[in-house]
Amino acid sequence: MTGDVLLEARGVSKNFGALRVLHEVSFDVRTGEVLGILGPNGAGKTTLFNMISGDLRPSGGEIRLGGARLKGEPPFRRCKMGIGRTYQIPRPYSGMTTFENLLVAAAFGGGRSEKDSYAFCAQVLRDCELADKANVQAGSLTLLDRKRLELARALASDPKLLLLDEIAGGLTDEESKALVALVRRIRDRGVTIVWIEHVLHALLAVADRLLVLNFGEKIAEGAPQEVIADPEVKRVYMGIEA
Repeated sequence: MTGDVLLEARGVSKNFGALRVLHEVSFDVRTGEVLGILGPNGAGKTTLFNMISGDLRPSGGEIRLGGARLKGEPPFRRCKMGIGRTYQIPRPYSGMTTFENLLVAAAFGGGRSEKDSYAFCAQVLRDCELADKANVQAGSLTLLDRKRLELARALASDPKLLLLDEIAGGLTDEESKALVALVRRIRDRGVTIVWIEHVLHALLAVADRLLVLNFGEKIAEGAPQEVIADPEVKRVYMGIEA
């Protein structure tokens, strides 16, 4: 069951000099919802994420979280406001253990005390099926476990909104299924998710709605099966002429 609008984007644009990367993109995400974002390479998907997370400032338009306009806060402040994110290529602290990676996220991203962080991070490890890897150096984990750790680190900051950037990329079908099951459990806990993904079957297994970008513009938004059946989406994203 989804609730009130948590994230709002209104006419969001981004230019790099004369290069227009996003043009007046608008959408809402409700509390508890999973919004999937599709689009070919260069469509502006990661740029949109970077503006939500605070890595980039919009050239135009506005983004609101819980009704409050975001005004150029840096990523660490956005994290404390309740925005967590993962990256296409996992970025763990390779020389630290899996558990230590989570402690850093909980203390500095979530603002928890050291005492509170231990029990909380232990639960996140269990939720993400990493409890048996707690004392393993992050740099030696398999790709699937690094993806799980990337998710776990984002969750350790206790986000209201979780941005997933191609979290299933590079995984086998069986590994993707395991990751999808994990994302479902995160959704069922009430975490709102916006998920960029090229592995379509993974996205369709979880998303409540899809939004499609092409050359920085929104070309479709709605229920997954309706969006996938859209002739323009088929042409742009799947290379199928209607």
